[in-house]
Amino acid sequence: MPSKIIDKKKLSENVYSLWVEAPQIAKKRKPGQFIILRPGEESERIPLTIADTCLETGTLRLIVQTVGKTTSDLAALEPGQLVHDLAGPLGHPSPIENYGTVVCVGGGIGVAPMLPIAIAMKEAGNYVVSIIGARTKELLILEDETKATSDETYVATDDGSYGVKGFVTDILKERLGKEPMIDFAVAIGPVPMMKAVAQVTKEKKIPTVASLNSVMIDGTGMCGGCRVTVGDEIKYTCVDGPEFDAHKVNFDELQRRLGMYREQEEKCRLEV
Repeated sequence: MPSKIIDKKKLSENVYSLWVEAPQIAKKRKPGQFIILRPGEESERIPLTIADTCLETGTLRLIVQTVGKTTSDLAALEPGQLVHDLAGPLGHPSPIENYGTVVCVGGGIGVAPMLPIAIAMKEAGNYVVSIIGARTKELLILEDETKATSDETYVATDDGSYGVKGFVTDILKERLGKEPMIDFAVAIGPVPMMKAVAQVTKEKKIPTVASLNSVMIDGTGMCGGCRVTVGDEIKYTCVDGPEFDAHKVNFDELQRRLGMYREQEEKCRLEV
């Protein structure tokens, strides 16, 4: 069913925030869940985490980074235009409880799905520590929103143009030695970042979940494209996730699978 775009804002280079009408999804959505959409009738299906909802207007906030043809087509739409169809909410909600002190680590576009989890963790009574990062200051997103819901907020940039020069894991390692001690961790972002966070928290025996960004087509577990190895089991990100025990995820396999269609994706992006 077509959904109208109500608002559009550019957050950083190649990253856009879209508010889209979808009242039934907005009513049911919980932190950590996602939708699958097609911007046009001939488009491929892509998953996007629901960054926020407004029950009063029946809208969803989607944050999209233009990395291929479909995301570029979606970002090119303007308020008043229609997304051809979207389905959701999909996936299991995040495991929100009062753990005590929770650290939420987001890298790049991963800050978008991290934010609603941080908000829910705060509402559940947790002391929330947020660590966000990007390659440069210009690519950092949602800093103000993150600060508004966090008891502590730290920022890292690879080039040192803002915040701490280095990676989010550099800040994480330092923060783990301070009070209040971390009881639970959430990691969302590029695969190497999530893998690095998992390695750090595993050493400290801190339970950690990672929200995975597998290749996904139908969102119902039928295609098998989003399969990942978690411990000794094969799981499907769309129906078993998207969040899994980060200490058990085979991140190397996930990284290889994400690159399977890179050549085809680039060819499609360059087609006029």
